[in-house]
Amino acid sequence: MTDSLVACPECDALHERRELAPGTKARCVRCGAVLYRRSYLELDHQLALVTTAILIYLIANSFPIVDLEIQGRSNSTTLVGSVLALWREGREIVAILVFATTQLFPLVDLGALFALLLMIRRGRPALAFAPILRFLQALRPWGMIEVFMLGIVVALVKLSNMAEVVPGIALWAFGLLTILLAVILSLDLRSLWRAGERVIVRPRRRFPPKQSAHP
Repeated sequence: MTDSLVACPECDALHERRELAPGTKARCVRCGAVLYRRSYLELDHQLALVTTAILIYLIANSFPIVDLEIQGRSNSTTLVGSVLALWREGREIVAILVFATTQLFPLVDLGALFALLLMIRRGRPALAFAPILRFLQALRPWGMIEVFMLGIVVALVKLSNMAEVVPGIALWAFGLLTILLAVILSLDLRSLWRAGERVIVRPRRRFPPKQSAHP
C-alpha cells in the first residue's frame, strides 16, 4: 500500500504515485514542490553518461590546464600541480578546499553513482545500496566544478593582458565535464531508489522447497 504513495518533501502531503512520461515531473497539489521526476535517459544511458564523465575527469586531471608564455618563457601546470603550489606557498586551507571541491567530491560522486547504477544493472541484492545512496544525497551540494570553471575564465581574462594564454587539453576537458555533471546532477536520486528498490533493497524471497510428508 505504501509503495503506491509518495509524501511531499515540503508539506508531507500524501499523493498517489503514477507513471510519468520521460522528461516530466510530478508536483505537490498543495505547495507545488517537486515530488519525483522521470529522466529522459534510461538506466543504461545514465550508466554510459557517468562512465564518460569519469573518463573525462581522468583526462582533465592528467593534462595541463593552460600554458602561459611571458617574455619567451613558458609555464604550464595541472590542477594537481596548482593545489601543490598553493600548499607550498603556505595556503593549506585554500589548497584543501580546492582539492576537495574540484577533485575529491566530484570523483566520489561519480564513483558512487557508477556503483549504484551497476548494482541496479546487475539486479542482485546489495547491502551497500541504501548507504551509498544516502551518502550521495549528502555529498551532492559539495561539488563545485562549475564555480571552479568560472574562476578559471575570470583568471584567464585578467592574465590575457599580461601574457599569452594557450588553453590546454585539461581546460577543454573541464568544460565538457562541467556540462556532463550538470546533466548528471539533474538526475533524480529518488527515481534511482525506486529503480533499485525492487531488485536490490527488497529482493524476492526464496522459500525452501516443500518436503514431502512420510507416511
